[in-house]
Order: sequence, then structure tokens, then C-alpha cells
Amino acid sequence: MESTVSENNWYVLRVMGGKEKKTRLFIEKEIDRLNLNAFVSQILIPTEKVYQIKNGKKVSREKNFFPGYLLIEANLTGEVPHIIRGIQNVMGFLGSTKGGDPVPMRDAEINKILGRVDEMALTDENVSIPFIAGETVKVIDGPFNSFNAEIESIDEQKKKLKLIVKIFGRKTPLELNFMQVEKI
Repeated sequence: MESTVSENNWYVLRVMGGKEKKTRLFIEKEIDRLNLNAFVSQILIPTEKVYQIKNGKKVSREKNFFPGYLLIEANLTGEVPHIIRGIQNVMGFLGSTKGGDPVPMRDAEINKILGRVDEMALTDENVSIPFIAGETVKVIDGPFNSFNAEIESIDEQKKKLKLIVKIFGRKTPLELNFMQVEKI
């Protein structure tokens, strides 16, 4: 039997927001049930790790960077697109005209997305510096929790912020790390 992998392309599948994982499971079960594994090689939910401080502890969670979409590598021949469209929570393929054929993603687009997914897996703590001196942020950890503070300076190496908090009209200096504040 000849391999169909070379004919597989990447497609974007529109799904119900917040139900990406459940939808991926539905698709996988249906593909298994109908023995169509040769036509669908993988289904991805592009996510990135996001870090926050909760109760004084650093917590990481997965954040979907394309909510409402799944990436599916498949050979959409015959009934395969119709079967996938009929699965619960699936709204259709991106780029297809109503009832038309799904449009595959360009290699450059998928490589960029897959590169970003791999990059996120490799760089465990890729924290970008989302703060600007002079900006007002909300403290979300420590004794000044829920206070607003103004950023005085930023130490990118140590990932620390020098802040000024106004308490009873007096300015109080404070040093916190990036995870202990959030943008307002």
C-alpha cells in the first residue's frame, strides 16, 4: 500500500472557542472509528506557556494563541472533509467558500506557526519585557497586592521592576519581579 503522507497538507479548522481540546478528541475518535488514520496525520492546538504568580508561587499555564482554531495535517480527499465538518463543535475550514474545497496553508505560514510552537517548547521561560518606565501597573502579589504602582525603572537581566506605590499620599519605593505585577 502506498503512503499518502506526501499528499498531506496543513489546514486551519474553525471550532467553537474554548472547546479546542474537546473538539480535537472528537476528531481523533471519529478518525479512529472510521479507520481514516492514513488521511489525518496530526491535529495541533497552538499553545504557548504563560507564567504568573499565584499565592507567592510561580505558576505556568498553557495559553492558546489561536483561540477557536485547530491546525490539522491531512489529505482531504473523498469524504474526509465532509466527515471532519460534521464533527461536533467544528464550524468549518478556514479559507473555503461555503461548500467549497478547504484551502491548504502555505508552507511559510505553517513553518512560522510550527516554529513558534517549537520555540515555546525550547525556551522554557521566554519572558518578553512588556513594561515601559512611567507606566502604571497593578501589583498582584505580596503585601501591596491590588495596589497600583508606577514603574520607575526596569532591570531586564534580573527581571525586576523598581516601582513607586502611593500609600496614604506618600510615595513608597518597591522592587518586584515581572511576575508580581500585571498591566492595567
